[in-house]
Amino acid sequence: MTGKDREETAARPRMSPRRRRRISRGVQYAVFVIAVVVVGALADWQQLQEQFLDLSVAQRLFPELITVALLNTVVYTLTGFGVGLVLGLVVALMRLSSVAPYRWLAMAYIEFFRGLPALLIFIFVGVGVPLAFPGIVFPGETYGQVACALGLVSAAYMAETIRAGIQAVPRGQLEAARTLGMSHATAMRSIVIPQAFRIIVPPLTNELVLLFKDSSLVLFLGVTLEQRELTKFGRDLASTTANTTPIFVAGLCYLLVTVPLGYLVRRLEARHAQAR
Repeated sequence: MTGKDREETAARPRMSPRRRRRISRGVQYAVFVIAVVVVGALADWQQLQEQFLDLSVAQRLFPELITVALLNTVVYTLTGFGVGLVLGLVVALMRLSSVAPYRWLAMAYIEFFRGLPALLIFIFVGVGVPLAFPGIVFPGETYGQVACALGLVSAAYMAETIRAGIQAVPRGQLEAARTLGMSHATAMRSIVIPQAFRIIVPPLTNELVLLFKDSSLVLFLGVTLEQRELTKFGRDLASTTANTTPIFVAGLCYLLVTVPLGYLVRRLEARHAQAR
């Protein structure tokens, strides 16, 4: 390269980082618009409307979609979450115990139920437990089975979340409580655990969202018409009408619950980060 070429290269203005970011962002928007246009042009919208948005079929879903399917889904989720929260707290305390067998048992429980698919746990509760313990009756029958299955699934995850929350509370809080004459159990119950739950509210809310979706596995327990949740209700109506609109509408009902809960999780996380 000659001296003149070097001078021309040096004199050539360089692109600023801000301009490069703007060009990169513009390219990404263009790719997105092109992808949307291509998908929109290739899709058979009439066929999609007939199969997924048939209003005459959708009207037949009400009011049972709300009064039976959605209501049962919410009940299954809340009862499973309650069982999982209580069991998860017990397992978390065992995980932090100074007694080695308790720690081993808690670790075995967590690894076992986190490693199994939720479907297998539902089958175990619905089939295995009655075979292993003849004559056993769950409170609320199917509702009790669902609460037990969802509780076993969620407790393994909640236990680790609660354990992390307890360990996130400054050690000085417990030491100060002991200095004031509180026993270890009283200090944990009155000082540490309440603070831990304030810390772990966002991940617990996220677990509630996951349980709401896992409640769709209830159909493997053989529920009655009055015990159906959203997925079972949508599948039954889809078979009856030979149309997938009921499944699509059931999916929208899931979104009506999970999207606001997801927004709540983000708000709680932002508030917690700001507080820290």
